[in-house]
Amino acid sequence: MIDYAQVALDQIAALESHYARLNRPEAIARLVVALREAEYRIESMPWAGLPAPRPYPSLAKPGIAWTLSGRYWIAYRLTTPAIIIGVFYEQANIPGRS
Repeated sequence: MIDYAQVALDQIAALESHYARLNRPEAIARLVVALREAEYRIESMPWAGLPAPRPYPSLAKPGIAWTLSGRYWIAYRLTTPAIIIGVFYEQANIPGRS
């Protein structure tokens, strides 16, 4: 099982709240699926992540990897066990959120 940092849980809650305000239950369902797929991928092949999201190479940091799952960039620490530390919609201005 993958752990989530509090900041990632807050980001997920904000996304869910945003989709709920827009009456988009299908978007919430797709977010949940994307998170489960990312968890599986990270657990199975943690080394397969990217150093940074493709549009933002400046976000590369030692010990952090990124994976695109559905329409979400997922950041995680390459620890044992891995910890998800960020969840961003693919078109978000990720550098502007840090």
